[in-house]
Amino acid sequence: MLPPLLLLLCPRLPRADPLSYPAVISPQDPTLLIGSSLVATCTVSPDFPLKAEDLYWTLNGRRLPAASYAALGPSTLSVALARLNGSRQQSGDNLVCHSRDGGILAGSCLYVGLPPEKPVNITCWSKNMKDLTCKWAPGTEGETFLHTNYTLKYKRRWYGQDNTCQEYHTAGTYSCHIPKDLALFTPYEIWVEASNRLGVAVSDVVMLDILDVVTTDPPSDVHVSRVGDLEDQLSVRWSSPPALKDFLFQAKYQIQYRVEDSSEWKVVDDVGNQTSCRLAGLRPGTVYFVQVRCNPFSIYGSKKAGIWSDWSNPTAASTPRSERAAGGCDPKGGEQNTTLRRELKQFFGWVKKHAYGCSNLGIKLYDQWRVWLQKSHKARNQVLENFADCLNGFN
Repeated sequence: MLPPLLLLLCPRLPRADPLSYPAVISPQDPTLLIGSSLVATCTVSPDFPLKAEDLYWTLNGRRLPAASYAALGPSTLSVALARLNGSRQQSGDNLVCHSRDGGILAGSCLYVGLPPEKPVNITCWSKNMKDLTCKWAPGTEGETFLHTNYTLKYKRRWYGQDNTCQEYHTAGTYSCHIPKDLALFTPYEIWVEASNRLGVAVSDVVMLDILDVVTTDPPSDVHVSRVGDLEDQLSVRWSSPPALKDFLFQAKYQIQYRVEDSSEWKVVDDVGNQTSCRLAGLRPGTVYFVQVRCNPFSIYGSKKAGIWSDWSNPTAASTPRSERAAGGCDPKGGEQNTTLRRELKQFFGWVKKHAYGCSNLGIKLYDQWRVWLQKSHKARNQVLENFADCLNGFN
């Protein structure tokens, strides 16, 4: 049985010591396209008393059928491999020549795969105008079955030499981070080169200005609070991004919120550039989680749309609980409220016209009455009694 290491890593066998490895495989460590065929030979050194019939082959630890062998001489055995599939491991497949007792005589790495495709979909962003991170996709297929290197390069458009990004995999497998030494008000050319044993592919060049791809930290100091006793509303406040406070820019914000027992977020898009918002139409007595994000744009007059920040950490708050009797039946509550509001407005109009002594009556008092009405039916009766007392005093 092969040593476990040889089943996992392609052996790099030294050639200088024939006593350690008494045979030679040819070709040694070939690179082939998927679908290719290969004939490899194992030739034993004359110093070892082994014949071709004493040998056999394995590929990735599995013994190859004897029908694929051919003796090319007293101590040389070949194996024919047809229509090769992509390598099972990027470090190469293990093709090994053995003696009859299982001893390892020689090994070779087979690299079977595809040349790289042109990288596509390069997107970049700058965090607070201090750095640049870029991501890309490895072509339409992606998988080459061979180890493929990706190198992001950049330079100023009209002058300067090519620069190579050094910090890879910072935002995913196909990404690179440029931490410093970037100029503002200067367009950059950015591209990605892909290379492996079968070739090189170069992406299209992307041109950008740092000011056009700025994003920022999520809004800070997000606070969510109740709006008095209103059961269906919450107030949200936050601070603008401090990292951009010294720069001329505009910002727009988005809010998303969900109830505690749901994973579905609702998004509020029309917040604009204000740093507060009131959420309405919520459920009474319910815990809500709220997040805010920021899109800085028009930095120093940039015409680009800007890039959204990450969402802030969730902030939780609950709406006031309804104090109506649990299980109460109010099948036409919405219709009754609409009718009641219309009738009360008509009532207030008549009172203002005829009851001059009742100066404390008005729409403001009616709005207060709405809040009291949410609490209990008792409050409603109390307000109506006050109306009656006022009219009795007038008469």
